Amino acid sequence: MIPILVADDHGFIRAGVEAVLRGTPFQVVATAASGEEALAAIEQHNPAVVLLDINMPGLNGVAALEALREKGDERPVVLLTAEITDRQLMAVMRAGVQGIVSKDGAESELVQVLERVHAGEKAIAPAFLQRALDLSLKPVVNPFAKLNARERDITRLVAKGMRNREIGQQLNIGEGTVKVYLHAIYQKLNIENRTELALMVVNDEIG
Repeated sequence: MIPILVADDHGFIRAGVEAVLRGTPFQVVATAASGEEALAAIEQHNPAVVLLDINMPGLNGVAALEALREKGDERPVVLLTAEITDRQLMAVMRAGVQGIVSKDGAESELVQVLERVHAGEKAIAPAFLQRALDLSLKPVVNPFAKLNARERDITRLVAKGMRNREIGQQLNIGEGTVKVYLHAIYQKLNIENRTELALMVVNDEIG
């Protein structure tokens, strides 16, 4: 029996993975609905392979993978994704992801991918590898160049861990106005939440 941890914020996906793995050498020993829960469950259950949904509330799959690697944990991680942004793809490749499985083809591909990563191989589709190569050859563009001065100020404060009310007090604007600015920032940077925004600031200079 090869122990697997499955982290996905949708219960039916977790149940679906367990159903696909039934009768295989892989057994789900723990499940999680967020990156934070996944990291705690990894400590507790010590799975041989970790299966992470890339987009979860709070700490997403990318951040959870990076947190694992920062601790020196090199166990195989497979990302389960419906879609992956360029930024997410480059981040997980840098963090040494072992496998990427599209949710569309998960039923037929998952067991084979898990077998390969458990054997020490990489299981990343050629299309993802080519996309990552193309992106790595592109000139580096500062994503924050899209933001105006006020949006960059708000981004810096988000990166410091400040909440909307605190940001509003700091900049002398209403909490509702901060939310409007954040929505615009997320759209310009093609991200979904403040966690992703804070991670971007770690990786890029705002200017």
